Amino acid sequence: MQSFPIKRVLLAGVVGTLLFDLFGLMALAMMGSPTWWDLPALLAGKLGLPLLFGVLAHYLNGIVLAVIYAAVAPFLWGSKWARAFTYITAETVLGVWLFMAPLLNMGIAGVDGPMGAMFAIVLLVRHWVYAIALAVFIPVPAAVPSTNAAASAAA
Repeated sequence: MQSFPIKRVLLAGVVGTLLFDLFGLMALAMMGSPTWWDLPALLAGKLGLPLLFGVLAHYLNGIVLAVIYAAVAPFLWGSKWARAFTYITAETVLGVWLFMAPLLNMGIAGVDGPMGAMFAIVLLVRHWVYAIALAVFIPVPAAVPSTNAAASAAA
C-alpha cells in the first residue's frame, strides 16, 4: 500500500489555487475589471474580516480540495487528466454553483451576481485551471483493484 503523498498534495493545493487566482486576474482584466483576490475579498467581506483571512480561507480551501481529490482519485475513471477534470467539474457544480453562490446571495451558479451567467463560465474555467495542478502533482494509480467476488472466485 502506498503512503499518502501529503507534500505533493499540499503543493498541488497551493499551486492550483495560485493558478486559479492568476487566471482569474487575467480573465477579469480582459472583461475590464481586473481584481486580484476577488473571491477572497468577497469571502472576507461576507464574514466581516480583513482580506488576509479571506486569502487564508481561500488557499486552505484549495488545499482541502486537493486532499479530497487525492483520496477519491483512485476511484475515478480515466487518465489522471480525466480524473482531475471530472472531480473539479463535479466540485464546481455541486460546491460552487449549487452551494456557495446561493449562500453568497448570487443565485444558482452566480447568475444573479454582477457578472451574470459569465460568472458560472469563468468560475468553471478557473477551476479547470486549478485541476491542472491536481493532475500534475498528485500521483494516481492506473486502476483500482477489483472487489468483485465473482472475479475473485474464478481466479
